[in-house]
Amino acid sequence: MSDSMYGSSDEEYYNGAYDDDESDNEYDRDPEPEYDSDVSCGKAPSCRVIRKESLLAAQKEDLQRVVDLLSLKEHHARTLLIHYQWDVDKVFAVFVERGKEKLYAEAGVSLEEKDDQHPASEPSTEITCEICFEDFPAEETTIMDCNHRFCNDCWTEYFIVKINDGKSRRITCMAQKCKAICDEGKIRDLVTAKDPNLAEKFDRFILESYIEDNKRVKWCPSVPHCGNAIRVEDDEYCEVECACGKQFCFNCLCELHSPCSCVMWDLWLKKCDDEAPTVTWMSEKTKHCPKCHKIVEKDGGCNLVQCICGQPFCWLCGEATGLEHSWSSIQGHTCGRYKESHLKSADTVEDYWRLTHYYRRYKAHIDSLKIEASESKQKILNKVRILESKELQLKDFSWAMTGFDRLSLSRRAVACSYPFAYYYFGDLFANEITKEEREIKQNLFEDQQQQLETNIERLSMFLEEPFANYPEDKLMETRMKIITLSTVTDDLCTKLYECIDNDLLVPLQQATHTIARYRSKGVEKASELLPN
Repeated sequence: MSDSMYGSSDEEYYNGAYDDDESDNEYDRDPEPEYDSDVSCGKAPSCRVIRKESLLAAQKEDLQRVVDLLSLKEHHARTLLIHYQWDVDKVFAVFVERGKEKLYAEAGVSLEEKDDQHPASEPSTEITCEICFEDFPAEETTIMDCNHRFCNDCWTEYFIVKINDGKSRRITCMAQKCKAICDEGKIRDLVTAKDPNLAEKFDRFILESYIEDNKRVKWCPSVPHCGNAIRVEDDEYCEVECACGKQFCFNCLCELHSPCSCVMWDLWLKKCDDEAPTVTWMSEKTKHCPKCHKIVEKDGGCNLVQCICGQPFCWLCGEATGLEHSWSSIQGHTCGRYKESHLKSADTVEDYWRLTHYYRRYKAHIDSLKIEASESKQKILNKVRILESKELQLKDFSWAMTGFDRLSLSRRAVACSYPFAYYYFGDLFANEITKEEREIKQNLFEDQQQQLETNIERLSMFLEEPFANYPEDKLMETRMKIITLSTVTDDLCTKLYECIDNDLLVPLQQATHTIARYRSKGVEKASELLPN
């Protein structure tokens, strides 16, 4: 199959289009300022590292916002936030759109006036508990915000059961049909008197609910686990770096994969889980003819197939058979498997070649990224050390490492653009994009992708040069080329992201495909959230 349908040929991809022409227009302009600002396709989310000791402080920040706005007690604010999964903006939105009463009712917050007909200050007053039907002094009973009062023993046993059942984050009143959430302070006091360890478990669950139930806070996926959580302020579709050094997609917790959406990346990993789609496809979609041993590919139909040599055989067991068959059996053949999956779908030969094309290019960039990270980075550092030891007019050599960082960032971006292209220009959106529209968009996308690849390889070539040994005039020339190419590569990355986000994804009806915004300075490092 011709490779031209997918863009440049493999030979051209690896060897062509990267010639160093000293008269190229890119080098005729003055270099841009060295990355004073972060150019991105949208507002980059700020993010914080939440450690065990700062978890309470993080929770109190959100609690205080709700307490101040709605003039609530802290336990009522916590009940609201747990109900709305610690989404402060959602709490405020419901408050504005539906009013305070609806907001409280949906979350089980009760602000009823207490029933003072049996004040605890009157020891002689006895109250009948409607759970155990025994009489107790008022001081041996507890009333909740919903105005329901029961004896302390019944409350305690009820809370212990709920906590042990794992339902400790929002415990409702035990009165029939009452959905009000019990005061966590009263729960804690009653349970502590009976089992202090269980009370600590309840406190831990309440505290950790800030992470477990909060879509803007997630545990760092490091292995072994560093114990940190990350909180983002704005966009959950972002890529972040934990204080432990782990970089990941905040939305799906996978490795960095933008500009490929999380949905596409999951499909890609499953498709290429053994890093060899050729082997996977061959093993699942082809069989050897039992007569001539040639490879036979099945692209639909029942499980009786026929080789070009004329030999029919059972697809499931591979045994030679006759031609007489129905959907449920082959005459004279009894492997016992024929009826298992006679309509099982199979990828086509064309899809196999598409997958091989995109996977090969993706893998080439990923392999280059690994080599550059392990070997090229150290070489750059060594060159900088040599330059710093020399008596040169040029004193700042940060442009070398900045260029390397730009190379790594853009290399990963272009690598992950191939899984995106495989799915976007495949069958995933066949119902939303006409063939003509797809062809136009593919030409636009591949043109920008190829421009980015060309400049990535040029930047890589200049960074590989032994510029530490150059005379100062040639060193200055190489410096200008690296800075300029870094800027050009940054611009092309921005344009590729904008093309994917605005021209390709926005027109789709499927809202499940969202990409992390491009950050010119790379993955955002989460700052520390300090405990109070």
